[in-house]
Amino acid sequence: MRIPVMVALLLGVAAAPAHADPDIAKGETVFKKCMACHAVGPDAKVKVGPPLNGIVGAKWAHFEGYAYSQDIKDGAAAGKVWDEASLNDYLENPKHLAPKGKMAFAGIKNELERADLIAFLAQFKPDGSKK
Repeated sequence: MRIPVMVALLLGVAAAPAHADPDIAKGETVFKKCMACHAVGPDAKVKVGPPLNGIVGAKWAHFEGYAYSQDIKDGAAAGKVWDEASLNDYLENPKHLAPKGKMAFAGIKNELERADLIAFLAQFKPDGSKK
């Protein structure tokens, strides 16, 4: 074994690379998993789910005219906001935050993919333009 590796192991330093900053381009690729039900951008319309423009930092059930599940409406009534932590939790397993929610999606299990997706979504203002 090489000396630097032995020193790292003795000090308890992880040999794995550190997490990189979220990658918007990779997030756009991850968004393809969402496109069947959601849209973003200036021309985004309701599909099976609401458009996701301005989702990061928005109140739950913020899109006017979409029939949200009671779980999401209750979250809105409680003042919940789609911050990075709640989006990460929801994207990992939608039924965790909304057990009776409409989202029929198993979730995105890869933590880096979720971070990239959230970074991609964060660039959209409520009107669909980019920040």
